[in-house]
Amino acid sequence: MIDAILQPFQFPFMQNAFLIALIVAPPTALLSCFLVLKGWALMGDAVSHAVLPGIVLAYMAGLPLLFGAFVAGMGSALLTGWLADNSRIKRDTVMGVVFSGMFALGIVLHTAFPTDVHLDHILFGNMLGVGAADLITATAIAGPVTLILILKWRDLMLHAFDPAQAQVSGLPVKALHYGLLTVLALTIVATLSSVGLILAIGLLIAPGAIAFLLVRSFGAMLITATAVCLVAMLTGIWASFHLDSAPAPTVILILTAMFLVAFLRRIGQARSA
Repeated sequence: MIDAILQPFQFPFMQNAFLIALIVAPPTALLSCFLVLKGWALMGDAVSHAVLPGIVLAYMAGLPLLFGAFVAGMGSALLTGWLADNSRIKRDTVMGVVFSGMFALGIVLHTAFPTDVHLDHILFGNMLGVGAADLITATAIAGPVTLILILKWRDLMLHAFDPAQAQVSGLPVKALHYGLLTVLALTIVATLSSVGLILAIGLLIAPGAIAFLLVRSFGAMLITATAVCLVAMLTGIWASFHLDSAPAPTVILILTAMFLVAFLRRIGQARSA
């Protein structure tokens, strides 16, 4: 029994998978709380899909792929905001048009100009292929992002909950808005090598949604979301080794199961009250 538990930790590729989980879990979990509170779940999904053409164009130009991903994600988010502010179309509709178009453009570019980067790894990640360079890059991004979210959580919470009150209180509302977008784009870039673009949305929504169902204060929500994300990622990677499944989808399935349990628990509490 003990041997089965410890066996995955004996392989270097599994050790790297566990390390990348420890690195990306805190920023994604913390950010998910703000996205859930602000109602930006679709924004996280949209930005994660919009970075694909940036990756392909960066490869063609000989630039770092992560740089292309960040520029594409931020550019698409800013374009969405501009279109929503200058038209009668609702923001979620604009996001659907812009980001589906960006994702389609990325697929077309990837097909027309083949690269050495496997499309499956971009879309779904490659936890078992994470190397030292990926760990360093993820740490360099995730570390500052986590620190910013921890130091500014009260300001970001007020901005997410009531932007008008935040402005009256003297907070730099525009700086917080674009800062949150920047942090979102950076966090998605940090998760590229682990869970990929499509599954990143699970890490950016599920931990915050689960914590929202379990606790009542935002401070506790941040702590709970981080714990949930760490447990789900480490358990999912460990289980994938024994199930011979892909780690990233296994992690997302565990998060989904945890959400259903939290949801049923919340319903049970409401009925018994």
